[in-house]
Amino acid sequence: MKKIDFLIIGGGAAGTTAAETLRQNNKDASIIIVSDEPYRFYSRILISKPYFFLEKIPFEQVWLKTEAWYSENKIELLMGRSAIHLDQKNKIVKLDDGTEIVYGKLLLAVGGHARRWNVSGADKKGVGYLRNLEEAKEMMKNVKTAKRAIAIGSGFVSFEIAEILRKAGLETSIVMMEPYYWYPVFDEELGKFIERAMEKEGVKLIRKAEVAEVLGKDKVKGVLLKDGSKLDCEVIACGIGLDYNLGWVKESGIETNRGILANEYLQTNNPDIFTAGDCSEFNDIILKERIQLANWVNAQSQGTAAALNMLGKNEPFKLVSFYTAQAFGINISMVGDIKVGEGKTVISRGTPEANSIARIMIKDNKIVGATLLNRTPELFQISKLIEQRVDVSGQENNLADANFNLATLIS
Repeated sequence: MKKIDFLIIGGGAAGTTAAETLRQNNKDASIIIVSDEPYRFYSRILISKPYFFLEKIPFEQVWLKTEAWYSENKIELLMGRSAIHLDQKNKIVKLDDGTEIVYGKLLLAVGGHARRWNVSGADKKGVGYLRNLEEAKEMMKNVKTAKRAIAIGSGFVSFEIAEILRKAGLETSIVMMEPYYWYPVFDEELGKFIERAMEKEGVKLIRKAEVAEVLGKDKVKGVLLKDGSKLDCEVIACGIGLDYNLGWVKESGIETNRGILANEYLQTNNPDIFTAGDCSEFNDIILKERIQLANWVNAQSQGTAAALNMLGKNEPFKLVSFYTAQAFGINISMVGDIKVGEGKTVISRGTPEANSIARIMIKDNKIVGATLLNRTPELFQISKLIEQRVDVSGQENNLADANFNLATLIS
């Protein structure tokens, strides 16, 4: 049985950043990272970019840490292993190979995995996901011999995958249940703005539609829609959200919801167990609500914050949440609380005709969130306004003026 000072479950952005932060602040502590992937730390961002996926750059650029980095920093990396049991009382984590590790402090940075498509025939060769490196390698191989592809879903993943498929020369369709792209996160004006850019590049959008069955014997040959129509394809890319394998965590007595519940210090209901990254559902002291985020910057920032708090720093995690995506000539940013309703006022900024448009959310005279299309420079400004909780009462006309400099409102 191994005994360790700091045990980290998860070898991605949150877990690796936490290990690095722990080592920077404690030269002697023992650290183990347990990763369920057979790879060292790599860029999940890069695998969804056309220049990597289409092999325009060397594959080696995906690695973010060398093999030597772990030994040089005295960090033990256990690859291809999964945690299956947590004994809080005795502070023991059991792995799927029978290994038991006794820890001093534990970080749960287990991330999420691509939600599996629950459709008849979805296990056929050619149906793929783009969440991890193994999935990316499989889809890269399948795309090389395909002529037609279908993307499932109307969010970040299918948006970026559709561009990759078009750049690979495949006839590309998107099948989505929604009436327009990114519903209901965006309003119809923003959704149609995105759709026009995609259709201009040859993507066919099939709205208010669902796949009833994937056709083909062992390999994908097409899909049958619930309205009875058929689409031919050799590749299907699924982007329908994330799921979290938290059964073993919940069984141990750690409080969970969709994610692992944590306070503003990323501490669970056990003072020696912390959580960070995509799986963390934490108290956001800026938005004053419980938040769960699945993006790279958040994972790295939480990895740093969790590590410092494991060392006893007691510093609350504070970051205005945001997402970004780029494809089809559009830069999309979402910052803060972008949900409509709940007592919010929405102010539009810019126009589709000017090729840039934003939607700013106001609640209790303060900006709480925004969606930005081709207005990326304003992401920092709006983040600051949210963080500083600036009173914008009386500024409605200025906020709606696309030429007004938001920086003048920052304290």
